[in-house]
Formats: sequence, C-alpha cells, structure tokens
Amino acid sequence: MKQLLNTLFVTSEDIYLSLEGENVLASRDKTVIARYPLHTLQAIVSFSYAGASPALMGKCAEAGIGLAFCSPHGRFLARICGESSGNVLLRREQYRIADDPARSCEIARTMIFGKLCNGAASIQRTLRDHAPRVADCGLENAAANIRDMLPQVLAAADLDTLRGIEGAAATAYFGVFDHMLLNRKEAFFFHGRSRRPPLDRVNAMLSFAYSLLAHDCASALESVGPDSYVGFLHRDRPGRQSLALDLMEELRPCMADRFVLTLVNNRMLRPEDFQMQDSGAVLLSDDGRRKFLKTWQERKRDTLTHPYLGEKLSWGMIPYVQALLLARCLRGDLDGYPPFLWK
Repeated sequence: MKQLLNTLFVTSEDIYLSLEGENVLASRDKTVIARYPLHTLQAIVSFSYAGASPALMGKCAEAGIGLAFCSPHGRFLARICGESSGNVLLRREQYRIADDPARSCEIARTMIFGKLCNGAASIQRTLRDHAPRVADCGLENAAANIRDMLPQVLAAADLDTLRGIEGAAATAYFGVFDHMLLNRKEAFFFHGRSRRPPLDRVNAMLSFAYSLLAHDCASALESVGPDSYVGFLHRDRPGRQSLALDLMEELRPCMADRFVLTLVNNRMLRPEDFQMQDSGAVLLSDDGRRKFLKTWQERKRDTLTHPYLGEKLSWGMIPYVQALLLARCLRGDLDGYPPFLWK
C-alpha cells in the first residue's frame, strides 16, 4: 500500500478495505494491518481482488472520495465517485482544453519533452552499460541531436510544429536503435519501424509492448477520472483512446523500448518464440506471448524513485501517478503537467 498525492494505492491483491468510523481499514485474513483517516484522502485505487465493503463504498460516495477498482495486472474494472469530486467538472475542463489548439499544445509540449528526454536517456544508458561494444556507432551523436531539439519542443507554438519535431527526433532515435540490440543480430535486428503488420521480430515486440503500455495508461486515466478518448496531441478518432496515447508518449522509451532491449540483450526470448506469416508479418507465438507477458508483469514490480515526487514506487504505478498529475493539471492544482523524466 502506498499513499501518493492524497491517493491511497492498494497494490496487494489480498487486501480487503472496510470502514471504521472515519477511517479506512486495510485487512489481510481478517487482520487489520493499516488504517488511513478518510479526511486525508481524495481517492483510493485498489488493485486487490478482495474488494471493499459496501459501507466504505457508500462513505466514499458521500464524502466525494473517488474509489476505483483494477485487477492486480492493472485492468480497469469499475469506479465509484461522489457528487463533489466526480468526473464532470474535470472532463468539462479537459474538453475545453482539447478544443483549444493553443492550450492543447501547452500540455502536449511537456509530454513530447519527456519523450525526447527519455529517448536520449535510453541511448545514454546503452552507451554507459556497453561502451566498448557500441563505440563509433553514432549513439552519442543521436542522443546529442535529440537533446538539441528540446528547446524547439518548448518553443513549439502549434501542434503541427510539435509533431514535426517529434518526428525528427523519432528518426534520430530509431536510426540507432539497431545498435542497441546486442545479441543474435541474425534474428533480432531493426531496420526501421513497421506496424501493421510488424515485419520482423523486434517490431513485433515493440508493437506488443506499446499495446500493453497503452492499455495500462487507459486504465490509469479511467481510474483517475479524465476521458481516455479525448487527447491533446492525438486528436479525436472513433474508437481510439487518444489521451492514453498522449500519456504513453513519454513512457515509450523507458517502459516499452528498454523492456524490448532487455528481452533481446538478456536472451529472454528465442527466435522460435515468433511466427513468420506467409504475408511477411511476424507475430509472437502463444508461448512467446506468455513469456513476454510474464516478464512484463515482473518488470512492473521493479521499483524506482519517482523523479518529480521523490517517492519510491513500482514501475507499474508510473502510469497511475502520471494520470494523477495530469488530472491535477487539468483541475488547475498544478501550473503545468510534469512529465516523467527517467534517469
């Protein structure tokens, strides 16, 4: 259990929440292990299958405390929210910002700033960890080029300009991605991004990782309150969770790309874990997908110190914390959205 930004996160799947007076009780096997005064909380997000008592749910609704339930793997299940702190005002402000290109650009700029910082940091991590093997591969120049674009991102006056800068940075980043793949290059290589369908094993893993990350970001947004379908950088499209795609931009290099690099460089997946289709598409096999998902969930349990909050938490909590910070920005509680900057 962790309390961040006046939000109680219940991360153990066997914790049952109940009400005692003006306190939330957290119990395991009918033994109370923690209690939290309700007046200190704005929201509760539970990743436990054990659930919560009807009395607590009613009290949260009455007191205006948001109560969200997710599966232990992070899939959004349901949310209870009271009249005073429901989603209506938050979402109305979100829609106003989405309808204003200048205000949308303000938030999108910080997200892309985070993406470029984390992309450069990912390249720098490879340089630091494998210096002899990647010498003279252009990694330093790519990282420097991306960092040189950061002032341009902050100065971008419209979304089209911002997308152009992001595209140039993506070209520099993926231009050296193959050099960060250090094992079994005959099977695990990267000659460019291919999506629908992925045309090699690395693209198949990237696409799957991005899908999982987008799902986690959408669940985080639904738990906190914003409408995951209305974005700022990604504009409205039927059936697309545009705000989840916005939120995941800064997390792609550090959560998805680094994960794929780890799978390849640590030999955690084999060439046989992929299926080669007659059409040229390359997909994970059932066994490969199981390995991928198992390792993804294990990775989400690894811990780090959040660079903005200074709190220690798991990687799996990062989308939820960033969704909370975004919601606070939309409400006007923060002057701007603080992106996740990986170190």
